Amino acid sequence: MGIISTVMGIFGFGVGIGLGLLIGYYLFIYFQPTDVKDPEIHPLAEQDTPTLQKLLPEIPIWVKNPDYDRLDWLNKFIETMWPYLDKAICKMAKKIAEPIIAEQIPKYKIDSVEFDVLTLGSLPPTFQGMKVYSTEEKELIMELAMKWAGNPNIIVAAKAFGLRATVQVIDLQVFASPRITLKPLVPTFPCFAKILVSLMEKPHVDFGLKLLGADAMSIPGLYRFVQELIKDQVANMYLWPKALEVPIMDPSKASMRPAGILNVKVLRAMKLKRKDLLGGADPFVKLKLTEDKLPSKKTTVKYKSLNPEWNEEFTLVVRDPETQALEVAVYDWDQVGTSDLMGLNVVPLKEITPEEPKVVTLDLLKNMDPNDAVNEKSRGQIVVEVMYKPFKDDMMAQDSDDPNAVEKAPEGTPDGGGLLVIIVHEAQDIEGKYHTNPHVRLLFRGEERRTKPVKKNRDPKWGEEFQFMLEEPPTNDKIHVEVFSTSSRNLLHPKEGLGYVDINLSDVVSNKRINERHNLIDSKNGKIQIELQWRTS
Repeated sequence: MGIISTVMGIFGFGVGIGLGLLIGYYLFIYFQPTDVKDPEIHPLAEQDTPTLQKLLPEIPIWVKNPDYDRLDWLNKFIETMWPYLDKAICKMAKKIAEPIIAEQIPKYKIDSVEFDVLTLGSLPPTFQGMKVYSTEEKELIMELAMKWAGNPNIIVAAKAFGLRATVQVIDLQVFASPRITLKPLVPTFPCFAKILVSLMEKPHVDFGLKLLGADAMSIPGLYRFVQELIKDQVANMYLWPKALEVPIMDPSKASMRPAGILNVKVLRAMKLKRKDLLGGADPFVKLKLTEDKLPSKKTTVKYKSLNPEWNEEFTLVVRDPETQALEVAVYDWDQVGTSDLMGLNVVPLKEITPEEPKVVTLDLLKNMDPNDAVNEKSRGQIVVEVMYKPFKDDMMAQDSDDPNAVEKAPEGTPDGGGLLVIIVHEAQDIEGKYHTNPHVRLLFRGEERRTKPVKKNRDPKWGEEFQFMLEEPPTNDKIHVEVFSTSSRNLLHPKEGLGYVDINLSDVVSNKRINERHNLIDSKNGKIQIELQWRTS
């Protein structure tokens, strides 16, 4: 009986399972629930207040705030690059964290703290929108709305008193609104010297924490305590106006600030060749540094002389003594038409010993091609005395919180005088009647400087700097700033004024630095941004 009952029990169990599966399948197929309805879709404008309040956190910020732009392209880029960004970010985080950890662990008698595993997971952060601010300074300010529900795996191992403990961070969620400032903007890639990151509000941080393999966040009260502690600590360090500063490059090198002063004394020329068959020559000299946008310095004209003497001194601002050279060109002045080139040559600055005067005799050449046979012909010689004075580190303005702080004037600046620096940044809403190819012309004490033209642009950006070495402060002076447009295609109206403004310089003498937008006269809505600096020694 025992064997029979056992066999019957097994048989009955098998039959029962089979019948149960068959009946369950039948009921699943033929008895669908009838209370399931299709979802109703309504526009947001038709939703009631409680429903909108529930949906509001999930609505992208670019929908709620028109100042924010969509960033679908950035999210797609980050999604594609995330496997590589993950490795690069983790490597940088280790590099930053390890020295800090090594400095702190001796205080707590811990032998070592190291990362066993560090990966940000496969889910990248997403950016809901971005707002960009325009300022008068050389900076770019962006505010981002970021959400990251990631699956990182971060395991930190600590050793102390012969024991080893591990802490694991998983399931991280971060909602934050960072402000990213790129400043100062410089003409060297990546075009900014440092990154400043601030938080505009306390971030939302949620994560899982395993201690020795157990879920530490399940301990009553610990989850809320840790979450609020992290929020407060991060806010204390990075809540605006505090910021995390990440240096990218040396701003002084990136901006190619002046490296020194070159004093040039044009002494004399010898055995010049006349350009006119009838009569003599009226020579004068032009001095210019290569890679410099400033106009050439000119000597006076010596009439009817093939062996002129000038003994005239000039000062040039050097930016890179390793690559720049002094160009010396002798011209024959012509009252009608352009002056004729009599010869030229260069003096590489790297061949000049700093702080030591050097007299150089140069053979005048037709051009700077060493293989050109025409340079074998004698065109005379010119004698100049040069001395390069490099700036010392203490001559540059130190970093400070003063927004009007400027560099000091170079050595050799006249006593009681200084260096007037004019930076033409940009213009807005300028438009010509016939064409809009804007230039800027500066007139100061009879000297004229011009920017490069920007073709077909109502909002041109120049970013060009001009310098005037003055023997006394320009307290009672004005600078005339004129925006005009030129076109070679319009024969009836080749030149057209787009507006002008006269700027008093008394304020820049007292404030050292002024960076303002000025309304252009004779322009409907045009404005121009001019930065003025007064540098003294």
